[in-house]
Amino acid sequence: MRIALFSDIHANLPALEAFFEDVDKQHPDAMYCLGDMVGYNIWPNEVIQAIRGRMIPAIAGNYDFGIGRSSDECGCAYKTDEDKANGKVSISFTNQVTAPAERNYLRSLPAHIKVEFQLNDDKLNLFLVHGSPRKINEYLFEDRDEKSLLRIMEQADADILCFGHTHKPYHRTLLDEKGHYRHAINTGSVGKPKDNDPRGCYVILTINETSNITDKDSVKVDFIRFTYDVEKAAKAVEESPLPDVYADMLRNGY
Repeated sequence: MRIALFSDIHANLPALEAFFEDVDKQHPDAMYCLGDMVGYNIWPNEVIQAIRGRMIPAIAGNYDFGIGRSSDECGCAYKTDEDKANGKVSISFTNQVTAPAERNYLRSLPAHIKVEFQLNDDKLNLFLVHGSPRKINEYLFEDRDEKSLLRIMEQADADILCFGHTHKPYHRTLLDEKGHYRHAINTGSVGKPKDNDPRGCYVILTINETSNITDKDSVKVDFIRFTYDVEKAAKAVEESPLPDVYADMLRNGY
């Protein structure tokens, strides 16, 4: 089974449209959105409508959670006063332009999705979250202490934990004391990459009839990068009340 996983579109419709065009060529058996459809660009309604139109199961990101409740807080960890000020402009703008039907959809999204596979003599649990199983806006960076990451996955009963939020893709394979391999997979970002690569990113996760918890290579993870009209998305920011720095971030992938 080939599963497409994507996250952090952030109201970037050109990126989402390019993603759909690219992922359709992959012919996945299933597709899931790991949240943060809105914020930082001008197309929150169109992005939500496109995902709903394809009937893609989705979970709430921290930005979705805030906008769904008309909150002026997105749960974002801004590091500087300038970042905080820009963030206030973004969430205010997004609250102003998000339509009632789309807001109600965001409010109703689940916090996580769990998919259980029964393969051979093993149970293989796929756990989908936005930030972490513990908190919607917890950052699981690639350099997370291995014991901490294992503990989070064990508490969630997650053999494969997929998440976004950091906008930086990675795959870590961890071995617990029982000889059980667990996979931590960050899907990166479709519409606002932060790994110095402006191309969008998503994951194709392959689970087949031989996948199991004792063979680390039996679960395959492919990171797919795709190009899109970055300039269209950047100019849309510059022609809106949003801070111009968000356009620079799109052009440079940070």
